[in-house]
Amino acid sequence: MREFDLGRAVPRTEDLLLLRGRGRYTDDIALPRTAHLHVLRSPHAAARIRRIDVAAAQEAPGVVEILTGQDAEADKLGTLRARVTRRRPDGSPNFQPPYRVLALDRVHHVGDPVAAVVAETLAQAKDAAELVAVDYEILPAVTGTAGTLATDAPKVWDEIPDNICFIEHIGNEAKVKEAFARARHVVKDRFVINRVTASPMEGRAALGFYDTREERYTLYAALQSPHLMRNDLAGQVFKLPANRFRLISPDVGGGFGMKGSAFPEYALVLWAAKKIGRPVKWFAERSESFVADHHARDNVSEVALALDESGRFLALDVETIANIGAYIASNGLHVPVGNLGGLAGPYTTPAIHVKVTGVFSNTNATCPYRGAGRPEASYCIERIIDIAAHQLGIDRVELRRRNLIPPASMPFKTGLVFTYDSGEFGTVMDKTLELGDWKGAAGRKAEAKRRGKLYGVGVASVIEVAGGPAAAPFEEAMEIRFDATGGATVLLGTHNHGQGHETAFRQLAYHFLGLEPDQVTLIYGDTDKVFHGRGTFGSRSLSVGGAALQVAAQRVIDKGKKVAGHVLEAATADIEFADGRFTVTGTDKSIDLISVAKASFNLAKMPPDMEIGLDANAVFRPPAGTFPNGCHLCEVEIDPETGVAAIVRYAVVDDVGRVVNPLLLKGQIHGGIAQGAGQALCETMVYDRDSGQLLSGSFMDYCMPRATDFCPIEVGEHNVPSKSNPLGIKGAGEAGCVGALPAVMNAINDALAPLGIRHFEMPATPERLWRAIHAANGGGG
Repeated sequence: MREFDLGRAVPRTEDLLLLRGRGRYTDDIALPRTAHLHVLRSPHAAARIRRIDVAAAQEAPGVVEILTGQDAEADKLGTLRARVTRRRPDGSPNFQPPYRVLALDRVHHVGDPVAAVVAETLAQAKDAAELVAVDYEILPAVTGTAGTLATDAPKVWDEIPDNICFIEHIGNEAKVKEAFARARHVVKDRFVINRVTASPMEGRAALGFYDTREERYTLYAALQSPHLMRNDLAGQVFKLPANRFRLISPDVGGGFGMKGSAFPEYALVLWAAKKIGRPVKWFAERSESFVADHHARDNVSEVALALDESGRFLALDVETIANIGAYIASNGLHVPVGNLGGLAGPYTTPAIHVKVTGVFSNTNATCPYRGAGRPEASYCIERIIDIAAHQLGIDRVELRRRNLIPPASMPFKTGLVFTYDSGEFGTVMDKTLELGDWKGAAGRKAEAKRRGKLYGVGVASVIEVAGGPAAAPFEEAMEIRFDATGGATVLLGTHNHGQGHETAFRQLAYHFLGLEPDQVTLIYGDTDKVFHGRGTFGSRSLSVGGAALQVAAQRVIDKGKKVAGHVLEAATADIEFADGRFTVTGTDKSIDLISVAKASFNLAKMPPDMEIGLDANAVFRPPAGTFPNGCHLCEVEIDPETGVAAIVRYAVVDDVGRVVNPLLLKGQIHGGIAQGAGQALCETMVYDRDSGQLLSGSFMDYCMPRATDFCPIEVGEHNVPSKSNPLGIKGAGEAGCVGALPAVMNAINDALAPLGIRHFEMPATPERLWRAIHAANGGGG
């Protein structure tokens, strides 16, 4: 089955089950005597809780238990804490807000959990929750990112009167100042990147169970990193050893970074299950998800680019205000800082400085979302380059080309954090321009004008880090086990939630061990079965997890050679392995891997000094991150009468290193582009400035992109293998989103430029575009 080897476009093996409705998601799991939990949430953005009266609710039909913050305090439950910390302006550690499972005396955003009602049915729990009387003293709130730093801004936390969570400086500030002092041109602008929410197809869900005999908790939930979540819940909330908890993450309908966070509801179902002696289930309906899930993006940046007389980049200076929310999500402080190296782009800019101020607000915590800081960084550099090109009268592509890092400079230490190991950025750009027919853009613009449309084309050359933090990537674990029948089981430390891991890892198993797809069982997402795992995030699963599988496979082969040598009566050194068979060198004597696995359980066929069975595990930690890169070319048409913007052409060429499955790759690129374009064109979380109420609390107000909003997307490749892992894989999960955000907005701004509009902020909704066009034409806003 060579058609299943690496590089083949193998259709996803998991799709047949999912498309037939035979997936097994958390809400599909039914345990006997399960009770249902409903969370009563704060209707206010900031308020003091004077009193909670649950008497009437406790008498409601079907009610089993009602829990409040006072109960959590009495049971000595801890609070959720961030995995990443930073420092305040004075050098002290950032303030860690008490992220409780239920609010105690204050609520800090609309949707803050106040009480948990457990009943026989969900409907009964909801009805009873309406009888819970909460006396609130409403307090002033602040939700706007820039507004949090105003001298008269309401305090989100009394302990932090300036609302500043942290301040981080990265890069060489002195060198940047010197470069700006001698620059011929300085281009500045302010960019607002709006707040969005992940909106996965499957909302968050949790099912908790407590085994009184074993004194162990079991949680079923849609998680990206079950082992990390187990540690958070065990150590932070319940203050118990992690081995007292089993976390099972079954099928997951999309995670996008949000489902890597710890949430109060996961602890609530476990706590409630122990208290009532029954399983407890919670499922977020879509309207609840908007106020209960962590959000993403939401920052304001002042960006300045210094150039010499020939258009060479001398320095980049960025000051960002990043909205953390009221609480700090598990990885909330990683996002605004951890991936800022992408500001360097594929360019030679020698000096870069970034100042990031993380601020608290009366909003949901922000967490990683597809790209996790990378799209924001790429947007800032790519927008300021377009503005500079317009201001200096230089072609946008030419300005980029003058500043691209040449392949001969690899490895290249950028002006900010990263050292790129590989990349041919000029070739990637050239292929994109050819694929997207850049030369024909002028003709298409003229044709669109004849039809009364505003035409714009946007280009973005982007690069990102993948595989974990660039300097110290996280490890990943894999295990291979054979049973006595010869069946192979691969246990993954990563998790599949839509990426196609069931297919890709079977292809790797075939490549390394010659195992056919139907000979391999994959297990993931169960902390009792998988010995260790970091999980799936940061486009790392194949580059890091695949490398771990390669190491484990080689260990299986090494052990298998000893067994094969014993069975074939040959020295181990004379045994070769290829295509799933062990062969005695120079002979036709051979035995297949499955037969060797069976023999390993037969003591009569085993060497006397070997343990029974054939298995191996491995943990791989790469020496550095990888750097996927690409170039995006987007064309839009805007109807000035309605403000509707349409993407009419889109081309992208990516360098993702070695490709395991081109079909899966295109799916990842398409999905990422859809999410980046969705934020650029329509998605946005909006709060009322005065009350802090969420105004975009359903899909009636939070606009999601649809298939009809996209044209066919042309995807090309120019892959240069990475040097930081043995497979040469760079990663692709976030690449589409990283490039789409700047490419689409550059196209929108190009279309509006003839009207004298210098910069238009996302989202480019029909109403906002119509108002901008109308104002530019003298009609007012």
